Amino acid sequence: MELPFLNTWEKGDSIVNTANSVISGQLSKKSLKSLMGWGGVMIWDRNIDPVDMLYAYLMRVASESCGECTPCRLGTVRLCMVMERIVGGKGRKSDLKLIKNLVSHISATGKCDIGRTISKPVLDILDAYEETFIEVIEKKRQVKKGEYAHVITAPCINACPSHLDIPGYIENIRMGNWEKAMEIVRKDCPMPGTIGRVCVRPCESACRRGLLDEPISIRALKRFLADCEMNGVIKTESPPQGVQKQKVAVIGAGPAGISCAYYLARRGYPCTIFEAQEGPGGMAAYGIPSYRLPRNVIAHEVNVLEKLGVEIRYGVNVGKDITMEEIASRGYESVFVGVGAPDSSKMRCEGEDAGYRCFLTGVHFLSESARGRKPAEGKKLVVIGGGNVAMDCVRTARRLGFEDVNLLYRRTEAEMPADPQEIREAKEEGIKFHHLVAPVEILAENDTVAGIKCLRMELGEPDSSGRRRPVPVEGSEFVIECDVIIPAIGQVCVVDCVLPEEDVLTSWKTLIVDQTTFQSDRQQIFGGGDCVTGPQTLIGALAAGKNAARFISQYLQQGGCKPELSDLILSLASAEGVYDPGESFPYPGITEREEPSVLEPEIRVNGFDEVESCLTPSRARVESDRCLRCYRLLMSAI
Repeated sequence: MELPFLNTWEKGDSIVNTANSVISGQLSKKSLKSLMGWGGVMIWDRNIDPVDMLYAYLMRVASESCGECTPCRLGTVRLCMVMERIVGGKGRKSDLKLIKNLVSHISATGKCDIGRTISKPVLDILDAYEETFIEVIEKKRQVKKGEYAHVITAPCINACPSHLDIPGYIENIRMGNWEKAMEIVRKDCPMPGTIGRVCVRPCESACRRGLLDEPISIRALKRFLADCEMNGVIKTESPPQGVQKQKVAVIGAGPAGISCAYYLARRGYPCTIFEAQEGPGGMAAYGIPSYRLPRNVIAHEVNVLEKLGVEIRYGVNVGKDITMEEIASRGYESVFVGVGAPDSSKMRCEGEDAGYRCFLTGVHFLSESARGRKPAEGKKLVVIGGGNVAMDCVRTARRLGFEDVNLLYRRTEAEMPADPQEIREAKEEGIKFHHLVAPVEILAENDTVAGIKCLRMELGEPDSSGRRRPVPVEGSEFVIECDVIIPAIGQVCVVDCVLPEEDVLTSWKTLIVDQTTFQSDRQQIFGGGDCVTGPQTLIGALAAGKNAARFISQYLQQGGCKPELSDLILSLASAEGVYDPGESFPYPGITEREEPSVLEPEIRVNGFDEVESCLTPSRARVESDRCLRCYRLLMSAI
C-alpha cells in the first residue's frame, strides 16, 4: 500500500505498515480508501469527497454521543444540521467558521472521548480541503452521498481480545439498566460468569482511569451482572436469529467451542459439540479450581447454551471414537476445532520421564482435584512454574492438606506471568516462593519422589519474550527434600489426535488458520483458541470462537470467507494502540476503586469455597460511575 496523499495522523506511517501486513489476498489493497478518527485524517483515493466524508463522520459522532454533556449533546446535532445544509447546496461561508468553533468548544468541554477527540480530524480536513468546501458552498453544489464503514473502540475495548463494549455495559449498570447491560456483554462474551471471575483483565491494564487514580473494576462489574442473571434478578434471552439448515460440528466443549456454538446457535445453526470429557468447560472446568470458579457457574452458562438448541455429546473422543470423515458423513457441513492444549510441557529435567510415584503434571493434578480426588499424598510439595496454573496448583495443594507448599521459579517475581492478585493471595495462604531457582534432577527412593536437585540462577540478557534470560550460577547446586513434585511450566496442543494431516498443522502441533477468518486450508474446517495460538487466555479463546462463528456462517451462506472492511479498520485501530500510557490529566486522583471482598486466608485454605465475593448493587453503581467513557471512532470510505 502506498502512502496516502493526505496524512495528518501522528503515526500515519505505522498504520500504513500495519495495513500492508494485515491486508491479504482476501482484501484488495484498494479497499482501504481513507481513515478518519481521533488521530487525524488519511486519504488514499482522490475520488473521495472530503465534504461528504466530514458529514458522514459528524453524523456518526452525533449518534454515538451519550448526551450527558450539554455542549456535546447539542453541539453535535448543530454540526450535523450545518453540514446537512452544506451538502444540500445551501451552505454559507460562515458555516466553516461555525464548525471550527463548535468542534473546538466540544473538545474542550466534553467529558467523554467521543466529544474530546472530535476537533483534530475535523479541523484537519477543513484546513486541507478549504478550497473544496468553499467551492461547494459558492456553487451551491449538492454533494453525492458515499458509503462508509466504521468501528467504535476505546482503550479497554481494544485491549479485550473479544472487543467487548465495556463502557457500554458499565454505563448501563450506572443507569440501572442491568438487562441492557447484560445484553451488551452477551453480544461478545458468552461466558460472563466465568470471565467475571478468572479473566486476566487486559482491559483493566489499559483503563485510562488508571492514569488518573485506579482502573475500573471491569471484571468485578461483569461478574455482578452474571450473578444477577444466574440468581434470577435479571433475565436476558438470546433467541436464534432465524433458522438455518446447515449443521455445524464443534470439537471440544471448552471456552472456544462453547463460544463458537453459542454464536452459531444465535444465528440459527443446529450445532453439536463433541467433548471427550464427562462434562463441559474444558480447562476452565478441569484446570481452574472451584475456589476461583465454582462449577455451578459453568453449569449455568452451558444451560444457556443448551436452551439455544446446542447438543453436547460427552465422552466422545474425536479421532478415536469418531473420525472427522465420519462427522462429515453425518451431514455436518462445517467443523470448528477447539480442542485446547490439555497436555503438559516437559521441563527437560533428569528423571521426569522415569515414572516416579508422586511426580505428576500441573494439568493432571488440577484435573484430579476438580473431580474430588487427592492426586498424591504427603506433607511437602514442590511446584515448578510462574504462571496461573502454577498458582492454582500451590493454592489447591494447601486446600488438600499439604503443610509445606513451595513454588520454584527460574526468574524473579517481576517476570512472573501469573496474575498479581493470584501471587498476592498465594503468599497470604502461606505458599513459599523460591525465585531464581531451576530444577535439574528429580530424586527418588523406591521409585517414589524424595526430592529435587536445583541450581541457583541469575538474570542475563533479554530473550525472545522480552524478559531477561535466566543463567545458571556455577557450583550453586542444592537439594529440596519433598514428597510430591508438580511441574506447571506450560501446556501442549493435541490437534494432531483430531487432525493428523500435516498440511494443516504446524511443527508445534497447532492448527494453521487464517488469522482473521479462522478458516484452515481445508475450507470446511475452522479452528480457534489454544489449539491455534498455543496456551493463551480464556477471553482470547472465547473471542476466537465468536469470530469463527461469523465466518463459518459466511462460508455456509456464500461458499467462501472474506474479511470485511470493518475487520481491517479494527486491526488498524489495534495497531495504533488507542491507549496512551504517557497521557496526563490536569487533576489528581479523586476516587477509590471498589474491590470485591475476599475470604480471610486462614478461612479459605480450609476448603474450596469461593474466595472472592460479588459486588453489591450499591457498590457496583458507585464503581460504574468512575468510567470515563473513552470511546473513539474510526471511519473509512467503502
